[in-house]
Amino acid sequence: MNKVLHLAQERGLVSFGWLDAKYSFSFGNYYNPDKMNFGALRVLNDDTIAPAMGFGKHPHKNMEIITIVQSGALKHEDSMGNKGIIEAGDIQVMSAGSGIEHSEVNASSQNSLTLFQLWIHSQRQDVTPRYEQKKIAPLLTDNAFTTIVKPKQEALKDDIWIHQQAYISIGNFSNETQTNYSVQQSQNGVYIMVIEGSIVVADQTLQHRDAIGLWNTQSVDISITKNSKVLIVEVPMI
Repeated sequence: MNKVLHLAQERGLVSFGWLDAKYSFSFGNYYNPDKMNFGALRVLNDDTIAPAMGFGKHPHKNMEIITIVQSGALKHEDSMGNKGIIEAGDIQVMSAGSGIEHSEVNASSQNSLTLFQLWIHSQRQDVTPRYEQKKIAPLLTDNAFTTIVKPKQEALKDDIWIHQQAYISIGNFSNETQTNYSVQQSQNGVYIMVIEGSIVVADQTLQHRDAIGLWNTQSVDISITKNSKVLIVEVPMI
């Protein structure tokens, strides 16, 4: 098993007044040659956006963009004509493909918005752009991991999917739990972030927003304290 440890306090920090962002990988004005990506996972940003502020219309291409709202609500508009509000407990998936423009703004004029945004390299280039959003809170099983994003070829009718051999899972643990995550494709690695609480994995104790990347293994044992929330991103190690 290979591993790389990314402690929360070592992330890139950016503050623009309206945006406080913490970057797990090089992004924008933050550059660290040792943190360019984890396999196909290119971006994992932890954003806090001020009321009524956000990102104006901007383009993307050939990237799978996944947004998971933690608190508040996000207003989305794009060049495909999609408009929507993504609330806490929702996930938004956008395949940028051949090109798309979108804007993302805090829907509240009073409360801050917090979210994670992930970018995963697309397996297929220049596909037709697509957009999807869904409530994930009802899908989660307490004290277990639930896979909420799958590769297209594995998705059933109501599943959320992307153009990559990648999986995103979330676990909410109200009890102390010993569990195991089985890697779903042998060429993949897993990037594990503690959203809340703490875990022990690969002989490392991880606290709030700490993360670890693991590869060359087919399963991962995880000890989880009560009242913890954990994100697992499984991606090809390209």
